[in-house]
Amino acid sequence: MATQATPEHHARVAALTFAGVYPHYVAKVEKKGRSEAELLEVIQWLTGYNKADLDRHIAAKSTFQTFFDEANLNANAHLITGTICGYKIQDLDNELTRAALPSLIPRAKDFM
Repeated sequence: MATQATPEHHARVAALTFAGVYPHYVAKVEKKGRSEAELLEVIQWLTGYNKADLDRHIAAKSTFQTFFDEANLNANAHLITGTICGYKIQDLDNELTRAALPSLIPRAKDFM
């Protein structure tokens, strides 16, 4: 059974920077036999950002709060499911945490 995320957990996710997490996304997808280009395609699908937008957020060290506040989330983002660190994405009641959890990236390609 999944653990319920706490307000403190949501606050920690919101404070993470996209620049700090992006290299971990790259490492995770490459470990799974995917490329950084595919990762970018998925992030662009999920957020509506183009490469220049992503580079701007990386350079600005935007928090996930800012990154996702400024994003135009794909209408099908709610269809992404999975479990990461004991949290079922589809059961999270915090939109930011649901969008930001790393397991979105490899699974989101299924919804494109």
